[in-house]
Amino acid sequence: MAIKDIVAGYIAKHGLLDKRSTCLVALSGGADSVALLLLLRELGYAVEAAHCNFHLRGEESDRDEDFVKCLCHTNNVPLHIVHFDTKAYASLHKVSIEMAARRLRYAYFKQLLGDIGAAAVCVAHHQNDNVETVLMNLMRGTGIHGLVGIRSKNGFVVRPLLCLSRSDIEQYLSSRGQGYVTDSTNLVPDVVRNKIRLELIPLMKTIYPEAVGNIQRTSGLVAEAEKVYDAAIADSVSMVTGREGGLVYVDIDRLKQQPSPEATLFEILQGYGFSSQHAEQVYLNIDAAPGKVYSSGGYDLAIDRGRMLISEKREPCRDLRMPEPGVYVYGDGRKLRLDVRPVDASFAISRQGCVASVDAANVAFPLTLRHVREGDRFVPFGMKGSKLVSDYLTDRKRNLFQKRGQLVVEDATGKIVWLVGERVDNRCRITGESKSALIMSFVEEP
Repeated sequence: MAIKDIVAGYIAKHGLLDKRSTCLVALSGGADSVALLLLLRELGYAVEAAHCNFHLRGEESDRDEDFVKCLCHTNNVPLHIVHFDTKAYASLHKVSIEMAARRLRYAYFKQLLGDIGAAAVCVAHHQNDNVETVLMNLMRGTGIHGLVGIRSKNGFVVRPLLCLSRSDIEQYLSSRGQGYVTDSTNLVPDVVRNKIRLELIPLMKTIYPEAVGNIQRTSGLVAEAEKVYDAAIADSVSMVTGREGGLVYVDIDRLKQQPSPEATLFEILQGYGFSSQHAEQVYLNIDAAPGKVYSSGGYDLAIDRGRMLISEKREPCRDLRMPEPGVYVYGDGRKLRLDVRPVDASFAISRQGCVASVDAANVAFPLTLRHVREGDRFVPFGMKGSKLVSDYLTDRKRNLFQKRGQLVVEDATGKIVWLVGERVDNRCRITGESKSALIMSFVEEP
């Protein structure tokens, strides 16, 4: 079968493009993108091209730009060119050069799509790229989704050449007598993908000549199995997870009852930045004593009373000093209002958990709003003896994250006046002898 017919069939099978709409080709000037441009034109698609000059390879970058200009002129294809200071962007945003180029490229493509009314951006990933991706994911540790590799469609990006190998592309260009440019950085085994392409895959071929094709076919089979897997996992996830008090929880007993508890847990945790190694470690310690915290980039996980609790990490706020009554902002939409009112016939103590009333005469300014600390003690309302705050919260069945986030109001003498949202200190309670009350109102906006 002719290469163009293979591509036409692949586009139709996956519903990638419509001949009634313009498609934008990401044109670097390399063999893959050149073949993509010519094949789409040959198949009758309305094509425009976009070239990004990242200014990373000196004269070679300018050579690539000149080449695509000539190619598009010869083939009467509208061309859009953009220039980026990629190194400056990477430095400013503290990301790798590779990540900087990726962000800049796709942000530009997305904007250009709207400007020219195109339906999709076509990029020239092929079978060999897919195999490299599968191998990278496999070595890093991945679930079933990583073994699918590169998807034919992802948002506004489509990949019509995933049905072709690199040799197919070179054969097609050779048959047309079409030249292309070569990025010299792709010829140096200095990054993971290049090492896989230049060293690992050639070695695999010496062991098993059909390795690349077999991995590609297996990836396709996994993609079909993924559809069944996703449906089953979605059911399992919905049965074992829930939300409570700003936390995501996983019911451990229900998790154990699923056909594949480990796979279910992995799919839950990877959505919060946890790796497969994290998921394995958590599962192995699922029945261990509570207290250990597992961390990803943005989330913490703890096991507490038959549940796994997942909490978004919060930057700890500094202690907030409050020298007098007023309204004080504690970050993340949290506010504490302090009012002093006479205790007269009209006075009534609020029953709201977020409001506390204490005897103003037994509280010394300045007050401090802070997180609970190890060793903190107070005298809970209605009791005579002091108690560790941590023990009090344990008795109240507060989980680890609730304990960690617990706030207290401390007065100038070091006395905890209020365990915010919980109880006031008995030594500061309103009595029949109280003349004025300090009203503390805590507000936490969503």
